[in-house]
Amino acid sequence: MGTGYTTYISMPYPNLLQPLDLGFTSIKNRVLMGSMHTGLEDKAADFPRLAAYFAERAKGGVGLMVTGGFAPNVAGWLAPFSSMLRFGYQVKRHRLVTRAVHDHDSKICLQILHAGRYGYHPLIVSASKTRSPIAPFTARALSTRGVHAQIKAYVRTAKLAQQAGYDGVEVMGSEGYFINQFLVQRTNQRTDEFGGSYANRMRLPVEIVRQIRAACGDNFIIIYRLSMLDLVPQGSSWDEVIELGQAIKQAGATLINTGIGWHEARIPTILTPVPRAAFTEVTARFRAQVDIPVVAVNRINTPEVAEEVLASGQADMVSMARPLLADAEFVNKAAANQARRINTCIACNQACLDHTFSNKTASCLVNPRACHETLLTITPTRSPQQIAVVGAGPAGLAAACTAAERGHKVVLFEAAGEIGGQFNLAKRIPGKEEFHETIRYFQQRLQDTGVELRLNTAAGMPALQPFDTVILAAGVKPRPLRLPGIDHPMVVDYMHCINGSEPIGRRVAIIGAGGIGFDTAEFLLHDHSAGTSPSQDTELFFKIWGVDLDARAGIENVKPTPAPAMREIHLLQRKTSKPGKGLGKTSGWVHRLTLRKAGVKFVTGVSYDRIDDDGLHISIDDQPQTLVVDNVVICAGQLSVDDLLQPLQQSGKTVHVIGGAKIAAEIDAKRAIKEGTEVAVIL
Repeated sequence: MGTGYTTYISMPYPNLLQPLDLGFTSIKNRVLMGSMHTGLEDKAADFPRLAAYFAERAKGGVGLMVTGGFAPNVAGWLAPFSSMLRFGYQVKRHRLVTRAVHDHDSKICLQILHAGRYGYHPLIVSASKTRSPIAPFTARALSTRGVHAQIKAYVRTAKLAQQAGYDGVEVMGSEGYFINQFLVQRTNQRTDEFGGSYANRMRLPVEIVRQIRAACGDNFIIIYRLSMLDLVPQGSSWDEVIELGQAIKQAGATLINTGIGWHEARIPTILTPVPRAAFTEVTARFRAQVDIPVVAVNRINTPEVAEEVLASGQADMVSMARPLLADAEFVNKAAANQARRINTCIACNQACLDHTFSNKTASCLVNPRACHETLLTITPTRSPQQIAVVGAGPAGLAAACTAAERGHKVVLFEAAGEIGGQFNLAKRIPGKEEFHETIRYFQQRLQDTGVELRLNTAAGMPALQPFDTVILAAGVKPRPLRLPGIDHPMVVDYMHCINGSEPIGRRVAIIGAGGIGFDTAEFLLHDHSAGTSPSQDTELFFKIWGVDLDARAGIENVKPTPAPAMREIHLLQRKTSKPGKGLGKTSGWVHRLTLRKAGVKFVTGVSYDRIDDDGLHISIDDQPQTLVVDNVVICAGQLSVDDLLQPLQQSGKTVHVIGGAKIAAEIDAKRAIKEGTEVAVIL
């Protein structure tokens, strides 16, 4: 079960930073950068960028990295012409990656990922003829001979990876992909040697690992990503998980990485509403029964959490994928006892997984340089300027810190008494507490880069006269709604609602079902006096979502128990489309399902007539009705705060407008931080 842990008093995070001896090789610390598909894997021309991406994280101290998934053949593609390692001529491009990593004394494995019925193309194959609920095509059932051909394809890819200089491979056997589809009866109705009994169903992964070991020799890392908690009906039982783990170890695996949940599972596993390290107990249970080093995963985003997982004996390594998108220097900062300087992953998925599933290059909301290391470079300026930044929201903070880091003299004006802008609202939403971390990071970065911060200071033209350049990042304000009775005492805008400056009754109508409307509904559902939200309490989270680690697949015969809703809420929108249509691709379903579980009533196609003492008067299909409510909360969009723009332009001052001050259609922190960074880079 891996080596024991020794505490060195002089070393911060001694368990996290301790080497792991694998016998034939050693990993310099217990950090595994988990596999993330970035989009850079799909084209040969992007491999120099991919190499730079991995090099920056190797330089940042990561012990072992795993690439995004590469299909072993065309049938295993995630999408047409996506990443694949099948031919000898492809090896050369991969050597760019392995050399870049080895130059910084780190190790890297290539993930072999066969999509099976999750592929977005008509050539997909699986154990049986089935169609997944998240892909458009029905998979063709493989013949027995066809299954053996797939095994050979895995082996061929592993040998090519070895030729390319990879230290090993990770066999993707979780998340509902091809191998998972053979393991469970819900997707495997075969009657041959790969179907029927569990011994037959697990034959595929065991043979893949056994044959890769035989082909690649003893001095080659084989990580097997094992689905320890499927979270789908008819998933694997715990006894089957252990049986598979023991067989995989015997077949020659070096490490077993934890997989949690199929992609089609209706339980969140990595988003912000999931408590930190929520699923590490699964890994701990597995580790106690299988004599092989194991890796814990999911929502491990700070060195403190990682250290606790390791120190408590729950795992031998921790996988941190998105946290290393957020900060490539995570490990080095932890080793230097500078955790407060880490740019913490907030698990929003907006620029990483949402991009991946939209066929865009991945990045990171809090670190727009991720996957763009060669395109967005921060270098010292040759012409220092006096720069004023107006507004200390995400856009202004990114601009001010980046400009100061480059050597400009920066003054940051903020009318409020604290930095953070709209993040100060977001951090109050249950499930978005991680936004506190981004504010903490920028507070530290302001100090480190020497930005002069002027709080409680509304910048005016006289104050801005001495500056060479002004960056206008004053953010947004709620858009007023023209409606009879809009001045009624029961009407509150979302800002005053969330910041707690206005008391809210038990019956509420929310006008506007965009992201802000959803956040407002989430805020109003909870009892904030309780002090803990489900995102901070694993037991409560499991209860609400119906997870029991002792049940088959974690969910069989487990009934979700939603937390009592503090209010009766109607969430209204003019459009007839699905509420929250503009929410994140990988997170929108979670937000919708959370509100539905809490009894929120979604109402679409609404015309707003008036507000009076009787409540909110609306019409649906020309049929009038009255919602008897205590409060109407307005979430009907925003307006840019750009009052200074015209005076600045008329004065001849160089001015750049970014973030919400530029576009206020929907609050977009991803765009705001990216624009702030980009404008500072060109000054």
